[in-house]
Amino acid sequence: MDRRAFLTAATAGLLLPQPATPAAARTLRSDPFTLGVASGDPSADGFVLWTRLAADPLGGDGRGGMPARDIDVDWQVSSDERFSKIVKSGTATARARDAHSVHVELAGLEPGRDYFYRFRSEGRLSPAGRTRTTPTGETPLTFAVAACAHYEHGYYTAYRRLAEQEPDLVVFLGDYMYEYGPSGYTALAGRVRNHTPGKCETLADYRLRHAQYKSDRDLQAAHRVAPWLMAFDDHEIENNWAGSVSSTGAPGFTRRRAQAFRAYYENMPLRRASLQGAVLRVNRRISWGTLARFHLLDTRQFRDDQACLDGVRAGCDDRLASKRTLLGADQWRWLESGLRGSDTRWNLLGQQIMMAQRDYKVGPGREVNLDSWDGYAAERTRLLGSLAGTSNPVVLTGDAHMHHLAELKTDFDDPDSPVVARELVASSIASDGDGYRDRTWIAEALQENPHISFIDQRRGYLMARLTRDELSVDFRTLDYISRRGARAKTSHRLTLPAMTGAAAAGQAGAPRVG
Repeated sequence: MDRRAFLTAATAGLLLPQPATPAAARTLRSDPFTLGVASGDPSADGFVLWTRLAADPLGGDGRGGMPARDIDVDWQVSSDERFSKIVKSGTATARARDAHSVHVELAGLEPGRDYFYRFRSEGRLSPAGRTRTTPTGETPLTFAVAACAHYEHGYYTAYRRLAEQEPDLVVFLGDYMYEYGPSGYTALAGRVRNHTPGKCETLADYRLRHAQYKSDRDLQAAHRVAPWLMAFDDHEIENNWAGSVSSTGAPGFTRRRAQAFRAYYENMPLRRASLQGAVLRVNRRISWGTLARFHLLDTRQFRDDQACLDGVRAGCDDRLASKRTLLGADQWRWLESGLRGSDTRWNLLGQQIMMAQRDYKVGPGREVNLDSWDGYAAERTRLLGSLAGTSNPVVLTGDAHMHHLAELKTDFDDPDSPVVARELVASSIASDGDGYRDRTWIAEALQENPHISFIDQRRGYLMARLTRDELSVDFRTLDYISRRGARAKTSHRLTLPAMTGAAAAGQAGAPRVG
């Protein structure tokens, strides 16, 4: 059974045997697996399995309509999709204090192969998911890159189309959910569906909003088909927050951020070590054998406040200050060490905000987004200098709500400055509603930014195929999301050849476009 057949059968319930526990033994009136299942952070011998029990996902207290008691959840991992070859099983406790979420960290499995998993609790069986351990050699990798999924702005058809392409891995780079109240951020296409009431401010608010997003069947399908690497950006907490600073100046932000982190962990397939009190560690490394290493960054939690009161502005000299940091000292040392010590063929930086210089002003002068790397220009220059000595670096980015393909240079104003890496920016899954293609605007933007070669304003995701010799990338787009059923198509395709030896030092290979 191939992945598409598995996904279809799992959705229809064809792979799920009837529960062995008689119906009379059920203590919940409805199915507790309404939020689906997920897996993440794969290693050569395991991965994280996730679910969260919620008999009533939109129960107003954020607890999913669950009783105030802990509940046992059985889990199984099989080497075949019909669960005739169980290789691991056990029982986890869904604790009431953790919103009845479950995180099972598996080890001791075989490298480089598919596994299937499911949960059982209170006499009911969850949908089945498919996941994968990482290989030990240079096994090719197909992975998707996605970001920015505002629930009100459109349906999650892009998630469904992503799932249908059956990637080995999904890299999600932030804004999985949005904190605004209903119509708090209006898209050009209007509001397609409604957020839960109120802006997210308390633990209950964030739990409820996550449950609303997780209830979407298209999102659940994307989680069932492959393991995910998760990282947050700003909207999982608050728009444009920076370190301990609220963008709105609201009191009690440190407490609010800690509660948002807790709810995020409860709803994501993350390892238990990621939640460290009031800190949520998402900067980490995941290796795909000797082929590639993903360096996932946190560009929110440790940064200095945005310069010049934030926004897209001209004439902000403060953004150029040498001591301004986006990553923070500890994360910077961690990244530098990881880049120097990497022995994989490719090095992929998964991060949230646009790294390439981006001039928004047409004609003389320059306007830049101070929330992006343009607001931390000196640290960006140091980072790009480090990438120049790294084996085949590629930067993967979210946030912009538009596809971009950019060349990264240590000096963007010097046409002769060597290209040290390419940046692949994924458009949004749903944020900003139905996409469009303003060819005049795109032409002007490309002329102002000659190191950027492609922009597409439609919704979508990236689908990439990585081998020892090359990285092939499809920029996938949908014509609309204000109604269901749109097809995904490839609006741009390129191939980046791997560089070796002296050719790889300080000069990225020229892409092939087709």
